[in-house]
Parts: sequence; structure tokens; C-alpha cells
Amino acid sequence: MTRDVITTTPETDVVYAFEKLMQYKISSLPVVDGEKIIGIITATDVGHNLILDKYELGTKVEEIMVKDVVTISPDDTLETAIDVMKEAIPGSGILNQIPIVEDGKLVGIISDGDIIQEVF
Repeated sequence: MTRDVITTTPETDVVYAFEKLMQYKISSLPVVDGEKIIGIITATDVGHNLILDKYELGTKVEEIMVKDVVTISPDDTLETAIDVMKEAIPGSGILNQIPIVEDGKLVGIISDGDIIQEVF
């Protein structure tokens, strides 16, 4: 897992959050209040909606974030992470990353790329 997680706050402007996603070449940003995860946004969702001009000037991350965040514990196995990624989205979707939470605090994130590097 990546321990030094790049995050955003609920008050951040959506355009700035998207710039952060692009700057760090990451596909998601956990939204935190202190150390507690309260949501998540993805580059795909934000970028798509920016292109379609769905946001008004000044739209904040808290207005668009997914609030029901799927997480795992640092004690969970790699197999559990893979199962959660496959099962979290009904149909053919798959989560590309999962925040890792311990005692209510964000302590890391694991991505499909992290898993591929571990397996190979």
C-alpha cells in the first residue's frame, strides 16, 4: 500500500482537485477531514463532468464526492483487497483503488497497479 496518500479536503474547488489528480498522475483523491476519510473523487468522474460542463464555477469537492467509501483495514490480505475491488461495484465495474483505514483514520491506499507490482 501507499502510505503517503495524496488527499483533498471537502472545501477544495473541483477544478483545483482535478489539477491535483493530473499533477500527481493519480486516479483518485480521498477526501479527508483531518485524518478521517469522508469521501472520495476520481479523475474519471471529475474529468468527464468538467468536459460536459456539469459544474458551476466554485463547485466544491464536498458537493460531488462519493460519500459511501469502500475501505479495507491494513490487516486485510491482498486477496481480500482484490475481492473487495471486484465486488464493490455491481455488474462489470471494478474499483481501481481502495483507501486503507485504521481506527477511523486514513493510513494508506492500495491501487490495482500496486497489486500488479506485488503479484509480478
